[in-house]
Parts: sequence; structure tokens; C-alpha cells
Amino acid sequence: MSHTAVVPETAPAVHLRAGGTSIVVDLAAHPAPAIIHWGPDLGVLGADALSSMVVSARPQRVSGGIDQTPRLTIVPTAAAGWPGAPGFEGGRGGVVQGTVFTLEAVDSDTDTLVLHLVDRQRALRLRADLRVETSGLFSQALTVVNDGADDVVIAALQPTFPLPWEATEILDTTGRHLRERSAQRHAFTFGTHLRESRRGRPGADATVLLAAGRPGFGFETGLVHGIHVAWSGNQRVLAERLPLGESLLAGGELAAWGEIVLAPGEETSSPTVYGSWGDGLDELAARFHDTWRARPQHPARPRPITLNTWEAVYFDHRLPKLTALADVAAEIGVERFVLDDGWFRHRRDDTAGLGDWYVDEDVWPDGLSPLVEHVTGLGMEFGLWFEPEMVNPDSDVARAHPEWILRGREELPPSARQQQVLNLAHPDAYAFILERMSDVLRAYPIAYVKWDHNRDLVDAATGPGGGSAVHAHTLAVYRLLDELKAAFPGLEIESCASGGARVDLGILDRTDRIWTSDCLDPVERLENQRHTALVVPPEMMGMHLTTPHVHSTGRTVSLAFSGAVALFGHFGIEWDLTTLDEHDRALVGEWVALARRVRPLVATGRVVNADVSDPGLDVRGVVAAGRDRAFFTIAQTRTLVSSPAGRVRLPGLDPDRVYRVRLVTPGGLVQEPAQSPLAWAHHDTVLTGRQLGVTGIRPPVQNPQRAVVVELTTAS
Repeated sequence: MSHTAVVPETAPAVHLRAGGTSIVVDLAAHPAPAIIHWGPDLGVLGADALSSMVVSARPQRVSGGIDQTPRLTIVPTAAAGWPGAPGFEGGRGGVVQGTVFTLEAVDSDTDTLVLHLVDRQRALRLRADLRVETSGLFSQALTVVNDGADDVVIAALQPTFPLPWEATEILDTTGRHLRERSAQRHAFTFGTHLRESRRGRPGADATVLLAAGRPGFGFETGLVHGIHVAWSGNQRVLAERLPLGESLLAGGELAAWGEIVLAPGEETSSPTVYGSWGDGLDELAARFHDTWRARPQHPARPRPITLNTWEAVYFDHRLPKLTALADVAAEIGVERFVLDDGWFRHRRDDTAGLGDWYVDEDVWPDGLSPLVEHVTGLGMEFGLWFEPEMVNPDSDVARAHPEWILRGREELPPSARQQQVLNLAHPDAYAFILERMSDVLRAYPIAYVKWDHNRDLVDAATGPGGGSAVHAHTLAVYRLLDELKAAFPGLEIESCASGGARVDLGILDRTDRIWTSDCLDPVERLENQRHTALVVPPEMMGMHLTTPHVHSTGRTVSLAFSGAVALFGHFGIEWDLTTLDEHDRALVGEWVALARRVRPLVATGRVVNADVSDPGLDVRGVVAAGRDRAFFTIAQTRTLVSSPAGRVRLPGLDPDRVYRVRLVTPGGLVQEPAQSPLAWAHHDTVLTGRQLGVTGIRPPVQNPQRAVVVELTTAS
């Protein structure tokens, strides 16, 4: 990196470029540098062009305002005149103090910028790390250092991202258990749109992305920008539009007062906040996916077809039943068999035993070895369920160590699923969980841990009268994951939190997939999976076949619908396969075989979503990186107004390449009338990518809750 000790007023801006993204930073903005462009690549800009861009972005003085119109700087503060949400807030002696950071030095490279700022009156230093990945994803993190002689409390530390003034529509997600990440849109008017999570985890109602764009932006087109906070504890994101002619996105950790205290010489950092943009949400999402896939620890081998036992047996852990289930699983092509909740001491239901991580001698008199050996003897990997952060009060560990339970009062916090939360920031609690998990992982060839987290953190303090421990607990969870990964190379971990209540890139930097939702109903999963994939690569999203009678909703669904909805993720099964007859077992086996064919594209290709006019239709796909191959699903959730339906487009293909189009749905079209077949499905149909993306194909006439799978290959 080049290093500039002091930036003169005449210095040009810094221009970062990568992956089709430009970031332009005005180094001479008052009182600190300001990002004046984040978005489409501006090309090569010389010093004169940069200087002129800086000048063109500077606001005039306006009536009724302060003499120098405040700027949206790297770290805006109230004492500098910024009237909106501050990038930093803190103080000493129990009070918030006015802080103004000014630039001291700069380190820069083509895709990285480090700004060193200082407030000498407050004895604080701040470092802003800005980076543009090769994908064009833009990240920011702020680090503050206490140079004073007494403690400083950090109340807010959050990066800000400027928005184009034309971004006047907001999209975020909300939800609940079994319906996470449902989209909501509204106008981006003046004021602040604030989303906060105070659950000790992002929560089922959290937004995985806060986006703003030109009105009507969709998945295929429309300029849109969005941010994601890579943090697994309390957090906040906001969109703000001010009459200063500035609008922005910002986000970071939501810390309680006194939760983050820096002693003299100590420092703390904000979570990394990622910003992406695109001409449509698919392009925005691709920047997240490409960046995550480029990490050295990203899962590289094909994602194993997984069977999880929860909805098959629940707490009914009988060896003959489980070995029979493993036999059928291996027969149809399952590659990983996961034993869920119920294997440890005192755990016959969800009211007791949580935290007692010893194999239950009554249920498993010979340990887990008989099942593990049977599973691995069939050629499958073995996985096991843990919930390391939780305890039942009715457990040996809770009775022995009540001081390990997070609480702020003498009485326990309100219970959820009859459980409480361990304070993993407590050294003894941490050591106990690390020891128990390590002993089990050493005792058996366990390739995979399903790591669950089945309740929000309520009154999560260090003890009666103590302060919030969410920040320290979250860091301890990260440390525990890191230690287990280091001690057991090759171990894969799934992040599950009542399904999808902890979906963020902080936890996903240390784990290998998420459990996208406890709801396996494909009708509900369509929206959930589409919006989760705005940030999470699809190969890291658990998507499973479900029983025909869905446990979470009571809806009855077809195998073709369930299979198609589960296809573009980490494919698995949540079903008692021993109840299937020979025909249905063979059909499930066909879906497993198709999932194996599709998974290389899921793990490396681009997710595409067609913007359709009829809300009863859903068209999405994965297109190979070289655009020589693709799979699409055409799903119908309800009766359409038009029958037959209008043509649907298949976006994301090479417009000049010729593709052969064919149906590959296991079992074929459901109830296709012999007298009126779907014409293109019974011919050697060859179309260009331009034809498919512009004029499209006619979808089949289907009943509600049906789907088909279409494969496209380059025609020779």
C-alpha cells in the first residue's frame, strides 16, 4: 500500500475499483473523508477528473443551517454537525461526549483503503478499513482505540454507505418462526427506517438485507444497493434520507450502554458490514455469493445429500428403527446421516437434559457405536445434533452451576422451549462445553455437527444486577466454533437457530451451511429461500424433501413440488423413508440422483429469478459460470387467472448461445392429458438464450402446488 502522512486540501480523491464497482472517497471533505460514489464502475479516472468529481459533490450553504453544510463522512457525528444517525457515539464518566474525527493518515491500494482518524480532545483514534472484493462487493469496518487515561464506553460504531438520490424504494425482510425472510417493500421517504434486533441473535424477524433502489427494481433489472451486517448478536440496520440531499444505509452492532468498555490502550471493532449493488437483485446477490465462495475455508467438495432424523423419529431413538432408516437412506443415495436431538442423558423430550452432553446409557447401552458403525458401513457420513449454548433447568449441569446461566435478576428469565442460555463468556462454562463436545467428537467418526440455538436471549446479563453479556457471549460462540474447527479438521458445522433465526455472515464465516427454516412446506420455502439467497450462497442453504403431509403447516404437498423447491440448495431429506413403498422409494431416489447432477451448478453457478407478472408462478434457476448449462424450476403455487398461462422467460443465459430445452422432472409431468401434451416437452426444442430470455416458453398447465424442472444444455 502507498502511505500518505497528511492529506492536503488539494489532494485528489481515492478511487477503488474491482468487479465492476467503483468507490470514490473525497479525502479533503470536512471534517473527515466522505464516500461520494459507491456503485457502477466509473472507468479510469485521472487526478483532474477525480478533483473535479470532488468539487461537484460539495454542497452549498443553505438558509437555516449551520455555516458549513454537514457532510456524510466516513464516521459522521453530532458534534461535527451531522443531524442523522451517528457513525460513532461514546463517552467517559457516564456521559456521551461530543466527538469529531479528523484525518491523520491514509493507506491505499487499488482495492483497499485504510483511513486513520483521530480526536485528540477525546483521546480516541479510529481506523476505517474499506475494501472492494474482486466480485465488486464493498466492505467497511471501523476500529476505535482508547488513548486516554480512563475507560471509554462505546455506544455506537457503525459504517455508513451513501445511496444515489434516486433510490426511493426500500426492500427488507421480516418474519417469524416457520416464516423467516418474507419480503416487504415501501417508499423511502424522508426520515429513518430502522430495523433493530434485540434478541441476542438476528432473530426470525430480522432482515438479511436492507436494500434501497429505484422504484420498481426487481431481480432482473433496476439499480439497487443493499447492506448486510456480519454479526450474530444484537444488531441494527437503517436507511436514512435527509433534507440535506443525502441518503444512506448504515448498520452495526446494537450494544447496550456499558456493554463495550475500553480500558486505556484497548480497542474494539465494529462488525464488518458488506454492501452490494446491482442492476437487479440477482446481480447484487451474485457479488455476495462470489465473495463467499472465494474464501479458503468455503466448502469445496460436493455437498453431501443429507438425511436428518428429526421429523422421521423425533425422540424415538431405537436402534432397530434408526438402522432400518439408514438402510433405506443408503439405498436411495443419501451420503450423510444425521442423528438429531435425543441422544444424550435425560433427554426423552424437550423438558430435560439439555447441557448434559453424555451419551444416554439407558437408550444407548453400547454408546453410539452400533449406529455409527452401521451408518459408516453403508458408506455414509455420520452427523450429530448439539445445542451447545443452551441448558434445561432440569439438567445436571444447570443444577450444579446455576451461575453459568445468563440472567440479570435473581429469578430466571422467561423460559422458551423449557430452556435457558449458558453464558459462554464465563470461562468455566466455556471450558465445560468445549470439553464435552470434544470428547464426543473424539469418541466417534463424526463428520458433521448440527449446531442448534432454539431460543432468543432475554435479560441476557452476567448475573443478578449485572450488565448485558450478549456481545461477550457472541464472541465466545465464535471462539468455540474456531477452536472446534481447528481441533477437528474437516468437521462441518450447520448453523441452525429454531430454523433460520441466526442467518448472518458472521456465523457463516465459521460454519458450512445454515438450516434455512424449520418449515419444510415448499409453498412457504419458495419466498424464504429466494430472499435468504440475496446474501447466502445456495450451496450453504439446507433445503430438504419433506413428508407429503407437512409437519409444520398441515398442508399436503406432492413429491415433485417438494423436490423442485429443495433442488437449488444443499439437498437433503427430512422424512421417515421406511414408510415408503418400493415405487415411492425409487422416485425419491430419482430426485436424489437429479440433485447430484444439479449440485455442481448450485455450488458454482449464478442464481437467477425471473420477474413474473402472475404471483401464482415462480420461475428460478441456476446458470453455469460459463453459461453453457442451466437448470430452471417452474412452480405454481395457486390457480392462475390465465389458463394456459402466458409464456415465462428464462433469464441469465448467453443470448448468442443455442440451448436444447427439455423437461427432467422425476416422474414426468403430473397428469398431463394425452390429447393435449406440452408441445415443446415432446420435441427436440432448440432455442437461443436471447429467445429464452426475451420471449420464453409456455409453462405446463398444472394444478396448484406443482412444479417441473427444465434442463438447458448447449446444442451441438
